[in-house]
Amino acid sequence: MQKFKISTEVCFGKDSLSALETIKAENAVIFTDAFLKKSGTADKIAGYMKNCAHISIYSDIKPDPPVELIANALDFLLKANADVVVALGGGSSIDAAKSTVLIARKQTGKELPLIAVPTTSGTGSEVTSFAVITDKEAGVKYPLVSDDLLPVKAILAGKLVASVPPQITADTGFDVLTHALEAYISLQANDFSDALAEKSLEIAFEYLPEAYKHGDNELAREKMHTASCLAGMSFNAVSLGVNHGIAHSLGAHFHIPHGRANGMLLPYVMWYNAGLDGKVDERTAAKLAKIAKLVGLPAFNSKAGAQNLVNKLKQMQRELGIPLTLKDAGVDKQSYESVKAHIIKSALNDACTATNPRKLKAHDIDVILSNIAKF
Repeated sequence: MQKFKISTEVCFGKDSLSALETIKAENAVIFTDAFLKKSGTADKIAGYMKNCAHISIYSDIKPDPPVELIANALDFLLKANADVVVALGGGSSIDAAKSTVLIARKQTGKELPLIAVPTTSGTGSEVTSFAVITDKEAGVKYPLVSDDLLPVKAILAGKLVASVPPQITADTGFDVLTHALEAYISLQANDFSDALAEKSLEIAFEYLPEAYKHGDNELAREKMHTASCLAGMSFNAVSLGVNHGIAHSLGAHFHIPHGRANGMLLPYVMWYNAGLDGKVDERTAAKLAKIAKLVGLPAFNSKAGAQNLVNKLKQMQRELGIPLTLKDAGVDKQSYESVKAHIIKSALNDACTATNPRKLKAHDIDVILSNIAKF
């Protein structure tokens, strides 16, 4: 038996931030990063929270939140005696808040609702039961999975992403594409998750280039926010694949932004999963060919459609400035070779890899990596 559930209330549209006015609490905490605090965005969000008696801002969130940061954030949360938490920022801020709130609930017994306000269009973390924390010493990213990590409310405000730089728009946009494509071909994929993934991909292929080239295009920004959320709902139900398994390890070792690592790998993982290296995997190739048709690419058979989609992804990599090799991403050959075996092992053991449509061995991961490991 399969199940499908959407628990998070999603607020979107022109006046979506007004949903913050409905929060009633004695002690509210906003989780964010230093930039959003310094830019005044966190204070603007606090300004909407008119029914909260006291508002504290924790602004020490950093990319790829390490376990040490979670401990520090927990101490802040407990001292503030928080009744509600608002996570403001990209995936790192939302993941850090989710992880910290989960621990705080267990320690205090309080419900401690979490509300997510994403400022990038990529992770979909605002509607997922996933969070990722990093053990820098071990060079490992740990995906946490629990329904208790789900925010009770997600607020999608296009105006919050209007100033996101082109490179981050590209990175996070490829994260959307990766989430939707991996969910679509996941071993657990079903009609419900497919519907969400298809719509996400239809939107992202149309609006990502525009959001990258013209960041002030409000419609493109709002559409990418929607695409990210839809992809998040899809993979939250059916998980992901080896693209994320490898990207988690690459990011932990070399601090490559998560969406960028996903984007670098995406064409080659889809090529591998469709069996374009030899015997075609008809199920996966047919699904990728369906997406090719959906976004206006020729697909007279499954193999051709899947290949055209792979080619489209490569074209978008170039157009959106995604690094094509690890060297382009600032990684040197010696550093890579010293940890390659660990990257492969971590990818095979990653929770996301379990639902990859094609089973892999170490050699298969090595083949995928060889496409970007060029120095």
